Amino acid sequence: MDSGVPPSGQKPASQRPETPDFWDKRFAEGVMPWDAGSLERLPAAFRTFFAGHPACRVLIPGCGTAYEAGHLDAAGHRVTALDFSREAVLKAEAQLAGWGGKLLCADFFAHAPEAAYDLVFERAFLCALPRKMWPDYAAAMARLVAPGGLLAGFFVVGEEAGGPPFAIDPARLEALLAPHFVRETDDAVSDSLPVFAGRERWQVWRRRDAAAPR
Repeated sequence: MDSGVPPSGQKPASQRPETPDFWDKRFAEGVMPWDAGSLERLPAAFRTFFAGHPACRVLIPGCGTAYEAGHLDAAGHRVTALDFSREAVLKAEAQLAGWGGKLLCADFFAHAPEAAYDLVFERAFLCALPRKMWPDYAAAMARLVAPGGLLAGFFVVGEEAGGPPFAIDPARLEALLAPHFVRETDDAVSDSLPVFAGRERWQVWRRRDAAAPR
C-alpha cells in the first residue's frame, strides 16, 4: 500500500489516482461526479441486462458507494464488491446495511478468490486507472473471469487525453481484451451521468475457453 510520501519530484499520493489516498480525498469531500447516487440513476442497460441474467457469482471492482452491488444482491446474485479506498467502503457499508454479499477493502490486482467469477461488472473502474495500469487490468480480468464467463459493463471510450476519467480508444480496448475475451455486445449509452455523457458504451465480453483458438 502506498505510504503517501512521494519520492522526490513525484506528486503526493492524494494527486495520483493509482493510490487509495486520491480516492479517499474525493469520497471524503463528496466530489464524486462518477457516482450514481441512487438506484434510480443506474443506466437502463444495466437493469435490462441483469433482469434477464440468471443469478450468478458477481465481482464489482472499484465499487465505490456500491449501489449496483445492492441492486444485484437483492436480485439474488452472489456479489463480492471491493474498493481500495477506505472512504468509499465506509460509504458502501452505510448503504448496504443488511445485505447478503461481501464487501472488501482490498486491492483488485491482489484479489485471489477461491474460484473465478461467473461475471465481473465494470463501471468507472478501467477509466479510473492510469493508462500504464491497463495491461494489468486485462491480465487480472482474464484471471478472475471463469472460462465462458462475462466481463460486462460500461466502458468510457474516446480520444486518450487527460483524466480521470481516462477514456480509451476503441482499438486499444480491443487489443487489451481480445486475447482472452470475445466481445458480444457493443451499444451506445444514452442515459450516462454527465461526466461520461457521449463516451460510454455498454459492452459484454465473454471469456474464451483456454483451449479454444482465437
